[in-house]
Amino acid sequence: MNAHAAAHWPALLQLASSALPVGGFGYSQGLESAVELQQVRDEASAAVWIGDLLQFGFARADARWWRRAAQALQANEIDQFAQINAQCWASRETRELRLESEQTGRSLLKWLRALDKGTLDAATLDQLDAMRPLTWPCAHAAACTALSLPAELGLHALGWSLLENQVLAAVKLVPLGQDAGQRILHQLAQRLPELVAEVLASDTEPNTFLPLLALHSSAHESQFSRLFRS
Repeated sequence: MNAHAAAHWPALLQLASSALPVGGFGYSQGLESAVELQQVRDEASAAVWIGDLLQFGFARADARWWRRAAQALQANEIDQFAQINAQCWASRETRELRLESEQTGRSLLKWLRALDKGTLDAATLDQLDAMRPLTWPCAHAAACTALSLPAELGLHALGWSLLENQVLAAVKLVPLGQDAGQRILHQLAQRLPELVAEVLASDTEPNTFLPLLALHSSAHESQFSRLFRS
């Protein structure tokens, strides 16, 4: 590993850490409803659910919103960034999914403002703060831009956050043992490099057609007993 690459690891690890104070651990993205309906009931079915969310929710949707937002911000095209953010927010089909994206995005911007350094000036941060709501993928792209994290590593951090939060949710909800959770995390993390490479290799429009996720998220909003936020 050369010194230039190693210099990016602190920012990557910080943004990928479950200790990042954005509250993503409080949401299950429909998983709790899927468990309630016995569509996710063991290690194998949990791996399928989370793997599909990684492929369709991350690689075909959020990662592509992230890439466009990062490009706009790096070009100092704030109006374009705002348009991408609005489109990303509109792609959230349920109140629950919008709440998650808004709350985590707002929390990440607050975290970014508290940092001692970054390449985004105060005026740009004020413009981002004025975007209500600021979505999670776009806020994450802004944080990676501020920390000078290359797109490939930033997308890995975004994907890892999704995987880790979903695995932690599955461990509690199914429930799964810690060993099973780690097997799922290890297995699905192997797919991240290929998915990130696909996102960076093309400028395909985000595909946000996730009907099963929308149905389970809607069901979770009125689920009688739940551990996760809605």
